[in-house]
Amino acid sequence: MPETTMAPAYVPAAVERKLYQFWLQGDYFRAGNRPEREPFTIVIPPPNVTGSLHMGHALNNTIQDVLIRWRRMQGFDTLWLPGCDHAGIATQNVVEKHLAEEGVNSRELGREAFLERVWQWKDTYHARITEQLYRLGVSCDWSRERFTLDEGCSRAVRKVFVDLYRKGLIYRGDYMINWCPRCRTALSDIEVEHEERASTLTHIRYPLADGDGYIVVATTRPESMLGDTGVAVHPEDERYRHLVGRKVILPLMNREIPIVADDYVDPSFGSGAVKVTPAHDPNDLAIGLRHGLEVISVIDESARMTDAAGPYAGMDRYECRRKVVEDLQALGLVEKIEEYSHNLGHCQRCSTVVEPLISRQWFVKMKPLAEPALAAVERGDTVFVPSRFARIYRNWLENIRDWCISRQLWWGHRIPAWYCSCGEVIVDYEDPQRCPSCGSDALEQDPDVLDTWFSSALWPFSTMGWPEQTPDLKRFFPTSVLVTAYDIIFFWVARMMFMSLEFMKEVPFHTVYITGLVRDSQGRKMSKSLGNGIDPLEVIENYGADTLRYALVTGQAPGNDQRFRQEKVEAGRNFANKVWNASRFVIMNLCPENGTADYRPLDPLHPPEDLNRADRWILHRYNETVRRATRLLEEYELGEAVREIYEFLWNDYCDWYVEFSKHYLYRQDGGVEAQEEKRRTRGVLLYVLDGVMRLLHPFMPFISEEIWQHLPDRHAPLVVSQWPQFADQLQFPQAEKEMTLVQEVIRAVRNLRSQVNLPPGRKAPVLLRASGWSAASLEEECHQLARLAFAEPVQIDPKATKPQQQALTAIVGEEVEAYLPLAGVIDLEAEVARLEKELAQVQKELRQAQGKLHNPAFMQKAPPEIVAKEQARLEECQARQAKLEERLRELG
Repeated sequence: MPETTMAPAYVPAAVERKLYQFWLQGDYFRAGNRPEREPFTIVIPPPNVTGSLHMGHALNNTIQDVLIRWRRMQGFDTLWLPGCDHAGIATQNVVEKHLAEEGVNSRELGREAFLERVWQWKDTYHARITEQLYRLGVSCDWSRERFTLDEGCSRAVRKVFVDLYRKGLIYRGDYMINWCPRCRTALSDIEVEHEERASTLTHIRYPLADGDGYIVVATTRPESMLGDTGVAVHPEDERYRHLVGRKVILPLMNREIPIVADDYVDPSFGSGAVKVTPAHDPNDLAIGLRHGLEVISVIDESARMTDAAGPYAGMDRYECRRKVVEDLQALGLVEKIEEYSHNLGHCQRCSTVVEPLISRQWFVKMKPLAEPALAAVERGDTVFVPSRFARIYRNWLENIRDWCISRQLWWGHRIPAWYCSCGEVIVDYEDPQRCPSCGSDALEQDPDVLDTWFSSALWPFSTMGWPEQTPDLKRFFPTSVLVTAYDIIFFWVARMMFMSLEFMKEVPFHTVYITGLVRDSQGRKMSKSLGNGIDPLEVIENYGADTLRYALVTGQAPGNDQRFRQEKVEAGRNFANKVWNASRFVIMNLCPENGTADYRPLDPLHPPEDLNRADRWILHRYNETVRRATRLLEEYELGEAVREIYEFLWNDYCDWYVEFSKHYLYRQDGGVEAQEEKRRTRGVLLYVLDGVMRLLHPFMPFISEEIWQHLPDRHAPLVVSQWPQFADQLQFPQAEKEMTLVQEVIRAVRNLRSQVNLPPGRKAPVLLRASGWSAASLEEECHQLARLAFAEPVQIDPKATKPQQQALTAIVGEEVEAYLPLAGVIDLEAEVARLEKELAQVQKELRQAQGKLHNPAFMQKAPPEIVAKEQARLEECQARQAKLEERLRELG
């Protein structure tokens, strides 16, 4: 028996926590319970343990949950594997800031004590993230949760590092890298964000060593000139060809440096001569290596000047820049300073301007790993949705550089390399006890940790127990879909691809679903600095998780950014209320006076012959919604799928069929036939409500499950119930055509009534001109026309013409005309007077708008948006005037 005491209104707070605990206690999210079924796997993009989830996380996890819940209902053995990422630089930064607020210096604290504090932070924020995911309703298999620093993932990281090292694909050397002075660590190229910044271009005179004039170089970084070891010109530049091989005196340092010819130089930039600072610019380093120039480091890891900078030693780089320019000007060596804009590299995490420095770091050789990853996408082993994002992936892999994987941090996977004083470097699967070369036990482990993305690249298989050949690995790898944002295609997607192909010999996922960013209502990226971020938990607290999920998925298209608007949230809340109210009506009407559910169950493969036209229409519309929603989900058009479900529920089911059903549910004439009509109508109401709750569940799981729990004879929770199937037997296209006409006529008559402000309770006669199937359909549904258009009497005549007395007319399609006679229905004189008064007001507004738009002074001085507003007002008034004049004509 159904629970008929549904609350009068849907209150998410009273439902959501209760239902999530119900799902957890029932273990309905656990994978592996359907060994005979095809697996469907998603691994969660692990959120960083740096704080709370934001709206982008909410979108990403909602999309994953929609796919997992849908496939689970389709009968797949679904695994959605959750977990978190240790997020090396990001987490170390936030903990250091937190400690600084307590007056604690992390370096003075020491490595071990600092790591204890980070683990405490991780535990706190991991619990917070998990709670947020619970609140969102995600159906992860929490029994399989992983963390990138847990024992299993760490074992996988160790094996990958050692294997790649032994293959010669990981190496250590002194190379120019990106250095963040704030984080005090190396960064890979893709951890550097380039921004256009206003700067200056300083033109400096370098005197020739023989006293015969000078050569001018232009630079945006005057402080780096202290490390110059050459000046370069293009070999074909006629202005400088005679100077190649001669020397100049480096200003301020009084050091002789050569002038060299190199094809890299752009003769059109600045003066056509460039300073060469091999220690602080990768292109300069290449020039220096070609010409045997000395490498002198004048900026250190703290972005301060080194002893090699002479009198400027110890200065901050920007302080030094000002002082160098000031001293050059005092010597008369600055030819000019001009405004200049250029791209400047910033640390992705802290936004500090990075320094190119030569440093000893660990690298991965990328080309041998990138080639198979590129080929896999070219073959279609992995596809991108939308396909255009494959181009970003392809471009990065085709132009890839070796990956700097060492980070000068404490939080992360320690590099498994040990050094002996004899010069031996030991890289092994287990910690060494003695040097294999000299036998010494005085070994020192590399202090650095690995780039966070190194462990994240192993996520699809390390989380399933690799390098052990576990049952989960055999069952659920490779995964089915990866859902991620377009901004980490090269950070993460590409790296998972080449690591999986190297170690698993197959792609890690078959489909990459790319989401866009969630922006604010003005289209701006959400950020703390703008103060425009929206907390998903706040939306859930105020409106419920289903409302948030609906707002995020509605209108969402793969790969496209979306604006998060309050109107979407309110539309989601209104939809939930509409669904609740309609469901409550159905459930209350399933039980007659004795409290027992009394309905005729509907078998979709053998529908009863006595279905009326409205029944056949709603079953056809429902069947089509099943077909379209399933197809759209298969095509990853989640926003379109939920739109189909919304329109069916709101319009077809709630607004129309529920209203049609009342005629049969509330008939007073009694009799066996009337009782059977009631039982049949209840059965159709229940069958469609049951099915549409299944369709809605992946998108709005809480309200759909709560309604489901009130339906009779439901033996399993909705979360593990079957996804609806399209049934040929429920195709009734003729009924759809006929009932669509009935609805259009009802809408047309209602519209005519609204034009003369007829209240709903007041009956009015309606005359319909219709013939053939149109007349037959309208005749048979006359009772619905009378009820829903408040029409009495309803006359249908194939030869009907507009009454001679005053009447309003509506044309419905090509088949039907509807007439609403007004004599005796309204006070015609009063209505004419009302319309004439309204027309006079509209004409006054029209004259005002025309006066402004014809006034040259207004048109010259008013801002464009004000002019556009007046033009829109003019057009609106013209349309209202035409409509009022037409009504007055109809009233004679």
